[in-house]
Amino acid sequence: MDANGLLALSSALVLGIAALGGALAQGNAAAAALEGIARNPEASGKLFVPMIIGLALIESLVIYAFVIAFLLQGKI
Repeated sequence: MDANGLLALSSALVLGIAALGGALAQGNAAAAALEGIARNPEASGKLFVPMIIGLALIESLVIYAFVIAFLLQGKI
């Protein structure tokens, strides 16, 4: 396999793994926050902002992987 094929394969793997990891992490974060709110409804205000910040940080990692995949595609 030549270098261009390896770059294409690596960019596809980067996007796939990042999307899978991001989706799992966001699902776990949302489930934990909803479970906390279900156990203590008065804590919803205290849980909402940290959950949104956490979800934004998880999503930023997926966006970084997207940028890396575009950079790898630019080398083909």
